[in-house]
Amino acid sequence: MPQYLLSIYQPDGPSPDAETMTQIAADLHQLNEELRESGSWVFTGGLHAPGTATVVRADGMFTDGPYVEGKEHIGGIWVITAPDLDAALSWGRKAAAATTLPIEVRPFQDVEPF
Repeated sequence: MPQYLLSIYQPDGPSPDAETMTQIAADLHQLNEELRESGSWVFTGGLHAPGTATVVRADGMFTDGPYVEGKEHIGGIWVITAPDLDAALSWGRKAAAATTLPIEVRPFQDVEPF
């Protein structure tokens, strides 16, 4: 079954208030349980703030922080399986509702590993 990456696009800046975060956490827990029960769940994880990133370049140079400056960053991901793009988009809609943030849904290439 095809795999899809669902990426959470989080705006830069402070987190929402504690009450909002508590609701988002509950909604994410419910979504993750639904993904597990359906057999679609492969992996999920939240990321630390972009300031914790280190970019490694081909010439061996290291740069602190994200690769590019932007007003939003990837805050977390899911890797899921779904029978088709429509099913993956349905999970993306549920993720957007749970997080209140935009979700990018992107299929993995169906090729053998290098």
